[in-house]
Amino acid sequence: MGESARQMKSIHTPSVRDRVSQEEWDARCDLAAAYRLAARFRWTDLIYTHFSARVPGTRFLLINPYGLMFDEITASSLVKIDEDGNIVDDSTGLGIIHAGFVIHGCVHQARPEVGCVLHTHTRAGVAVSAQKEGLLPISQHALLNYGMLTYHDYEGVALDMDERTRIARDLGPTSKAMIMRNHGLLTLGASVGEAFHFMYYLDTACQIQVDAMAGGGERVNVLTDATAQKGFMQLQVLGGAEIDREWPTLLRMLERKGEVYRV
Repeated sequence: MGESARQMKSIHTPSVRDRVSQEEWDARCDLAAAYRLAARFRWTDLIYTHFSARVPGTRFLLINPYGLMFDEITASSLVKIDEDGNIVDDSTGLGIIHAGFVIHGCVHQARPEVGCVLHTHTRAGVAVSAQKEGLLPISQHALLNYGMLTYHDYEGVALDMDERTRIARDLGPTSKAMIMRNHGLLTLGASVGEAFHFMYYLDTACQIQVDAMAGGGERVNVLTDATAQKGFMQLQVLGGAEIDREWPTLLRMLERKGEVYRV
């Protein structure tokens, strides 16, 4: 078999199930599920962008290895790193991409209550991030994040460690959704399910905005701030119960589709 043929074969990842805690394994399974769901929702950017999760009760993070597509990610293939980006456990041997740690590491460090951080470069998300007005309150989907959405100005590829301070500052102490201007979207939550919930509605709101403005910006009906704030508050009240119901339905969908990620 030639070298090119060997590289085309799926990467075999030894299972880590027997050498991690139950809490870590559960976190790995949820995060791997988020990657598989992102592939199905077409949120991917080849092997770039990242989702991360904290190993419960520790300072360690889980993140994707550099070189796997989202639909290849499994619980065992996720890389465990410490708060300084040092690799603690990497069953694939692929390592991680530095830009992913710069963004995710700083959010987890600044917001220790956060269990999961998602970052995407979807076409609609980047399109809205490039618009001066940002996300407009023109749909109910947009209202879910309306009262907490923050913005971070583009500074180039996220390679400089000192940008972490400004990302954390712009995110603030309570926001769970941020638009990184000219770059993409970022959401976070206490759980993988919560972070996924906010990303789904943020990205969908961006898609709606791009579609609506394609017909002419002057024809778009922008809600008043008072109405948008009312909608935001209403949706916050529903949030917890909705997420508790929502995440299990998504996991069941993966099972029905035959996705093998709990390995």
